[in-house]
Amino acid sequence: MTAASIQQKPVTFSSGFCADDVCANHWMRQITLRLRREISWLWHERGALPNAGPAILPPFADRASAVLDMSRFEEEKIKFFHADPTAFYLTEQLATYRVPAGWRTPRGSFGWVVEELRLDEASTFVLALGLAAAFDNSVGTVIAACLNDPARTHPNLALAQKLWDRPEQILALADPAHPLFRQGLLQTGALGAQNLAAIDWESPIIVPAPAANQMLFPDSSLPQALAPIANGEDVTLTNAARLVASRLLVNSKSRLQIAPVLGHRGADSLEIVRGMAKRMKREVLAYRGDAALLKNSHVLNSLLTLCWLRGTDLFLDQNQAAALHCERQHTEADFQPLHAIPIVIFLAITERHQLSRISGDVLVPVVEAPRFSYHERATHWEKALASKAAGLEEVISECSRRFRYEKETITAIADGLRGSSSPITGKEFIAACRAEMELDLGELAQKVEPRFAHEELILPHKQERQFQEIVKAMKSLTQVHYGWGTAQAWNESGISVLFAGPPGTGKTMAAEILAIKLDLPTYRIDLSQVVNKYIGETEKNLKRLFDAADISDAILFFDEADSLFGRRTEVKDAHDRYANLEISYLLERMERFKGLAILATNRKKDLDEAFLRRLRYILDFPLPGSEERKRIWRQVIPKTVDDAQVDFTFLARQFALAGGHIRSIVFNACLQCANGAAAHEAGSKGRLTMAEIIVAVKREYDKLGRAVSLEQFGTYAEMVARLEHETEKSQN
Repeated sequence: MTAASIQQKPVTFSSGFCADDVCANHWMRQITLRLRREISWLWHERGALPNAGPAILPPFADRASAVLDMSRFEEEKIKFFHADPTAFYLTEQLATYRVPAGWRTPRGSFGWVVEELRLDEASTFVLALGLAAAFDNSVGTVIAACLNDPARTHPNLALAQKLWDRPEQILALADPAHPLFRQGLLQTGALGAQNLAAIDWESPIIVPAPAANQMLFPDSSLPQALAPIANGEDVTLTNAARLVASRLLVNSKSRLQIAPVLGHRGADSLEIVRGMAKRMKREVLAYRGDAALLKNSHVLNSLLTLCWLRGTDLFLDQNQAAALHCERQHTEADFQPLHAIPIVIFLAITERHQLSRISGDVLVPVVEAPRFSYHERATHWEKALASKAAGLEEVISECSRRFRYEKETITAIADGLRGSSSPITGKEFIAACRAEMELDLGELAQKVEPRFAHEELILPHKQERQFQEIVKAMKSLTQVHYGWGTAQAWNESGISVLFAGPPGTGKTMAAEILAIKLDLPTYRIDLSQVVNKYIGETEKNLKRLFDAADISDAILFFDEADSLFGRRTEVKDAHDRYANLEISYLLERMERFKGLAILATNRKKDLDEAFLRRLRYILDFPLPGSEERKRIWRQVIPKTVDDAQVDFTFLARQFALAGGHIRSIVFNACLQCANGAAAHEAGSKGRLTMAEIIVAVKREYDKLGRAVSLEQFGTYAEMVARLEHETEKSQN
């Protein structure tokens, strides 16, 4: 037997509106009858009669006058209800209609709510008043007429007092601790935002749409934003997870509980929640809607209320948990009104500080999601890629080390790769992995685009050999760590390198060439942003830096590293003590870093000795000798420039300059040569002459503040002397 077959009279103003819950239909009909009776009285009170034509609402009156006349018309209103034919008929209908006996009240229905919360008739009436407004849009117009305000289309407690036979009983509902508000069935305010201090008479009371639908149609399907967690493979829970599940089960019928699941980005927190839910024998719904909507507490509260009505718990993933923790939005108070709702919120988080704004009395101990190991990553890559994994064994092994992704991230990347119709190449595989995690280090670092793809790093034999050792070491990490078994002993660590030498000797260039040879993205660390004058802030910046870089192989390039990695000082005050703590923390993170860390310094002697001992390689960049300088001069001149007139032997022998200075000289000389008439001829090749180079050499020495004798310029001394004379003359 359906509600429609039992219900023979109109439930609301709109024809054919009928809920599946008979109890809800009864009380909404009560609301409709009382609103009609109130409209009849308003016609009489305002001395007007409704037109004989189509029904219209009574005219609006002065609100202050209407309030002042309430007590004067009280007895007349009671007499009117018995004397007026329409009002008398409506009063009779209120007294005669009853809910049929034996009607079932399934969980989540209006009738179930009344029984579960043990609501008295006044509370049931107010809930039905809010429910009717949510169910039938035409109710709002009638409410506005009864409230004597065309802008007020939502009911409030003042209207409830007008309509209810014993107005004093409504006073009990003006309390945020009332079950209807504590369970989120009624929310106050234009957007449903709760007011913890008090609930006034004029604020609109709203039944959230998901809760209204559930109470009216208890067998209806879930909203699109929610979906049950699908059954999967049996999950082996840690002891901590099993203990937390048992604790949640004990308190599952008494209050709200928030169960955080801590995991790195992409960790399969849902799998842990599935295992805990199975142990608790509870259904869990996963939120699939827009995470940004959760910033509105009305949306979150509505979800919790719906879960309580359906007897389920709620899961919020890492993106949704991050939305809850955004700077403005959620404070502890946001969870206070719903503490009475006996459900569990499983909250997937990536950092413990995301719990800082949640009241401690609803939190249970954090369950940590175990990190995927290298072998688990490799196994899951093969499983997720299925037949596409054939022939990719070597690149899967390499990427399993280089990209420390968790299960969900690997699955998402593999889904995209499987969609390709052609076989997957190693380059495509690595590119897909890298695209998933483009590091965003904000103001702490800038990505470096290598400039020296086709240039040779010119170093003395010893240093050149060391440089090649670094390249080989990085390419051997996977085999040595996981093939030979050094990963556990060395904590899966990467390589840390120090480049030390005077300015311009090629430290930055070497870092960029390494990035090309190893196919690794490079980030230059901005030490001015990392080092903070406020105590503890430098550590926070370093943690953020290394945490982000640890997920995916990258090169971290610390230029002028002595400013951050300097010697630890004797402790004289609190600032010295904290500075030493920062260095200690940095040393510890450097040892655990799984990528390639390059530190460049011009002042090797200023670095902390303990730090130097922990570096894998120290590569000294000396000033180049005559032969190295000659090779540098030849290399830095662009291939498209005619250098037939350049005396490379003379330049290399006479001027003991570093590679960076030579590069600067050549660039400045090219700028001057390009200004000649021949340079503008169609198809002409650029030509570099010794005259422009000698002038640029002199300018470079002046810029460096270094003295150079005229004898060093040999046959070009007269040219330099003339240049100096012209300079002095122009200054005078």
